[in-house]
Formats: sequence, C-alpha cells, structure tokens
Amino acid sequence: MKVTRTFDLLTQLKEQYSFKQDILSIRTPKGWVKYSVDDYYRISHNLAYGLLAAGFQEGDRVVIITQNRPEWNFLDMALSLAHMISIPVYPTLSEEDYRHILNHSGARAVFVGNEKILGVVGPLLEEMPLRPELFTVNEIEGQKNWNELLKLGEEKADEWAPVIEENKKKIDPEEVCTIIYTSGTTGMPKGVMLKHIGLTFNAIGHANMQIRDHRHRMLSFLPLCHIYERSMNYEYQYLGVSIYYAESLRSIARDLNEAHADGFCAVPRVMEMMFDKLQAKGDELKGMSRMIYKWAFNKALKFDYKRKDALYKLPYAIADKLVYSKWREALGGHEMLIVSGGSSIQDKIIRLYTAAKMYIFEGYGMTETSPVIAVNNPKEMLIVIGTVGKIMPGIEMKLADDGEILTKGICLMAGYYKDPEATAQVIDEEGWFHTGDIGEFNKDGYLRITDRKKEIFKLSAGKYIAPQMLENRFKESPFIENIMVIGENEKFASALVSPDFNRLQEWAKKNKIPFTTHADLVNNAQVKKMVMQEVDAINDKLAQHEQLKRIHLVPDEWSAASGELSQTMKLKRRVIMKKYEKEIKEIYLHE
Repeated sequence: MKVTRTFDLLTQLKEQYSFKQDILSIRTPKGWVKYSVDDYYRISHNLAYGLLAAGFQEGDRVVIITQNRPEWNFLDMALSLAHMISIPVYPTLSEEDYRHILNHSGARAVFVGNEKILGVVGPLLEEMPLRPELFTVNEIEGQKNWNELLKLGEEKADEWAPVIEENKKKIDPEEVCTIIYTSGTTGMPKGVMLKHIGLTFNAIGHANMQIRDHRHRMLSFLPLCHIYERSMNYEYQYLGVSIYYAESLRSIARDLNEAHADGFCAVPRVMEMMFDKLQAKGDELKGMSRMIYKWAFNKALKFDYKRKDALYKLPYAIADKLVYSKWREALGGHEMLIVSGGSSIQDKIIRLYTAAKMYIFEGYGMTETSPVIAVNNPKEMLIVIGTVGKIMPGIEMKLADDGEILTKGICLMAGYYKDPEATAQVIDEEGWFHTGDIGEFNKDGYLRITDRKKEIFKLSAGKYIAPQMLENRFKESPFIENIMVIGENEKFASALVSPDFNRLQEWAKKNKIPFTTHADLVNNAQVKKMVMQEVDAINDKLAQHEQLKRIHLVPDEWSAASGELSQTMKLKRRVIMKKYEKEIKEIYLHE
C-alpha cells in the first residue's frame, strides 16, 4: 500500500507484519512489557474512538508530555486517526516553556506520563483561562487516566469506527499532522507545523537506505518528542523492525544487552559518554590485559574504513577477537548500526566504533525539514568521516553564495504556528528554507557542515572564527567535557571550558592535589596548566587565528537541566554568555 499519512504506517503493519509479537516493547523495573502488531492496531483505534466519543473534535490540538513508551505511539496514532493534531513536548522543560507552549498551542487536552510531570504541568493548567482537559498515562489517584478513553472507545466502537474509516479516506496527506515546538538555543520555542506527507516521505526515504528489517530489533532512547527519533520510529514501523524502549538513559548498556538490539539512534554526546566508559575500562585493567586493551583501543582510533587489504585488516581481526567482540557482547552480542545526528561527532569516535563493527552513520536535518536532508547510506556501508552523507533522494537542496544550506520541497514544514513573520524570515519568496547552517560538498558529493551561520564571528583583525568546528576539535581532549569558543571583535579567540570532572578528579588524586569542590579544582594552578597544555596540543594543528590564547575553567557541569544546553545537547550560547559575563570580561581585560 502507499504510505502518505502517518496512520498508513499502522495499516501497513497490520497487513504485512501482523505476526510480530514485539513491535513495541519497554523495559520496566519488572522486566520487558511487549505489544504485538495486533495490540498496537487495536489500542490505537480504540483510543481514537474514545477521543471522539469524549467530545474532542477534528483539528483539536493535543499535547503529549511523557517519556518514551508504547503509550506515546498509541496516542500518536490515535490522534492521527481522529484527525487531530499532536503536540509532543519534552518532559524536562522549564515552567516558562511549558506555559508558553500550552497557551500558544491552544491545546484542548494534555496527556502527562507520570506524577513528576503532573506536579509541574498541573498548576500551569489551573492558570489557563480555557483549561485543557488533563489525562495521565500512569494511574494517579484523583486524576483522569487515558485508560478511561480507551474503555470508552471499546464501548463506543460500533458508533465511531465508521468515522475513523472515513477519516482514512478523506485526510489529505498535505494536512498538518503535528506541531513540534523547537527547543531552540535562543528565545521562546516556535511551533513547527509538519504535514503527513512530509513525515512519511522522509521516513520512507531513509528507510530505503536501511539494512535492518522485520527480523531485527532497535533500541530507542532519544526523546520521541524530537523529530529525529520520531522519524526513525516511523522508519522502523515502515520496515516492521521491533522497537525496544530503554528504561532510562542510565540503563542503555543493560537494555541493549537484554534486548539483543541491532542498533540505535544517538546524539554525539551519548556516543562520547560510551566512548569515555570504554576508555576508562582499560584504566581499570592490570598487567598484560591492560596492555592488550590499550593496544586495541589505540588501534581502533586510527581505523581507516577505506583500507580493504588483508594485511591491514589482520591486526584489527586480532583486536576484535581479544577486545572489540567483548564490547559487543556487553551490548547484546550483535554487530550494530548506529545513526548519529544533532551535531557533528568526533572522527576518533566514528573510527573506534567502526573498527569494533558498531557502524556509525552520521546524518543531518532539522525539525523544519521533517527532518533528514542528508545521511551516510548504510546500504552502501560507506562511512565518509567528517561528512553527513549525500543528499537524500527526493530532497531539494542547494548552497547559497555564502555557503548556507537551502532546501525546499515535500518535506518542508507548513510554517511556524501563528507566526507568519518568523516563517517569512526563513522561507524566501522562491520557497527555499534557509537552514542557517554553512556547508560544502566534497568531490564525491558528500555534504560537510562547517558551522552555524549566526554563530560564525570575526576577530578584530577581520579573521573569521567558526566556533562549532573548533569546539569539536578541542573536545578531543579527555579532560574537556564542554567548551564554548568566544572572541567576537576581540584580538584573539578564547574559550569557556566545562571540564570532565570525573576524569579531572582522578588526575588530581594521582597528582596529590587537594580538593573538595569543583571550584577547588578549576582554580588550582596545576589543573589550569594541565588543561591549557591539552588545549595547546590541539592549537598546534590549527591556523594561527583559530588558536585559543586563553581559557577559563568553569566549576559547572553544563546540561539541559541547568540551562546551558538545549534538549538536544547544543550550547545555548546567549545563556552561557550572560551567565559568565564577568569571567569573559576578565579574559579580555589584560590583552
């Protein structure tokens, strides 16, 4: 069948993969809870009937705030079938962001996952003049539960099933299916309106590059409210791949192992954390085991996927037998396919995982483009390190004179909700969406993202600095967790550095440096000298004007929760600049 609306994926699953008993699964404290294709189809339809029977109307906007779980999919499909608009929201936003989204969207109903989210969102709903109806997914005493709608739908199925079947015929693929409020790095979130056809065309586009099928399992842990993980989930459903939801970010390794997963999606920060754990494992070993582990680890950092000759591959085969295979065993035993997006990933990480047969395919896209624009193709098994792959078939894209990536076509958003002015600022008169990213193509047509247009700045001497590219280079140091390059209109580039405090504490103990707090560490002269030496080692590989002349170590670990990072782990530059305004002035006080 032709899939052009999101609920078509559900129909196709029923027609082609009804034999699957674990299309959706989640790890709970009591073990794995699994749902069959028949369960998925039945629950989604009954929930759609229940929504209509409860008085909700076509076009109503419904907010979903919950962690990854099968119920998210049931709600997503039910709203689509009922001709409503879903608004998935991060369960970790600030009260200010929640207040803005709830009011701006004009939501008729809100579904929250658990008591913690309810504690934040519930009081905000009380403030609203037109209060949305609130439902919980977990059973919470005194609150309406989504199961009430499910039960109502079962009772009223005969009445509402014909309406849903008619919806399947009449809903236009060009209609808006969802509004996704971008987390953003500046300002209040904007509501991106995405169409059925954009979502399905894009998901099928990258599904056609996939080498996993209905025989495989993929672990899902990135938030489903983000278009990247949502699109991948649609891809899995299109292919009949089983989706296993991790219990939490802290349990990824265990859940990969238990699910015997064949891959997952990630952002670079997740891969960096896994990389750090693998590196730390070698430090724990002793004697010959330590030597072998370190040899294999360092060998992997130099892996060249282009080399096919047997002599070159022999030491990697030995390393695989002794070390890499053990890594895979700990994660479920399978060779893996990993898709990475959100920001650029360090070369050494791609090389290490590729050597260990856990293949990372980097891609690029935006919420406004549904999302994928370019991706390295798993079917080609060609990972061009430093690029985000070739432009996906069916995507229109070109580079502006200044290198900005422009795109238009079937996957482009319908615009920003209630904000034609902001829409006009990013979509020009010819229909080209201006991404704000600067890129270039290599000789083989692979796209490389060089920086964000708005983030590139000039030094006082007129030299341009592309901070993202430099930040990625400096994060090669194991002691640098996060870094923000600064220096607009100054004589030289500098940076604020948030260290890897776990590693820094270990180093301090070995060097008998006393400390109690993070502030003790970052203010210590020996620590400052050591981190600057790390920076200088990378400076030596850079152009003169790109080198960091000074750094300031901050005592804070940057995160989305503390506000320095977005929900997708990108630097909130304005927030950081304001937070460390005094420290930045001190950096340039004595030039």
